Amino acid sequence: MDINPLLDAGAIIVFHVATAMLSLILGIYIFIHPKGRTIHFWLGRTWIVAMLGVIASSFLIFDIRLWGPFSHIHLLSLFTLGILWTGWRAARNHQRTRHAITMVTLWIGALGLNFWFTLLPGRVLHQVVFGAD
Repeated sequence: MDINPLLDAGAIIVFHVATAMLSLILGIYIFIHPKGRTIHFWLGRTWIVAMLGVIASSFLIFDIRLWGPFSHIHLLSLFTLGILWTGWRAARNHQRTRHAITMVTLWIGALGLNFWFTLLPGRVLHQVVFGAD
């Protein structure tokens, strides 16, 4: 494992990976621990801010270009933003089941599945985990 490819990728990529990793780890902690407590409230807000960091930074990454500077990843980021908003609104409106389903789905889809895509050859995290291509 060599972290240098990540550090060489630039500040935006480092920020993107750092906020994504924070979101992954916080998500696990939030899912495991009891709901409805102050810690869930504050960690949930921290998770949302971290997810907003992941989403915002994704719009500054243009490694894959399908439509001008944009790609399917940018569409996924817009979708993720919409789902994040939906989950937050559900929590604010005390729709616990909708909130839980939305946030778990978001964590699994936007973070869990995408993590595996970042390990594909040619991606920075592939180089970090498996070495040079």
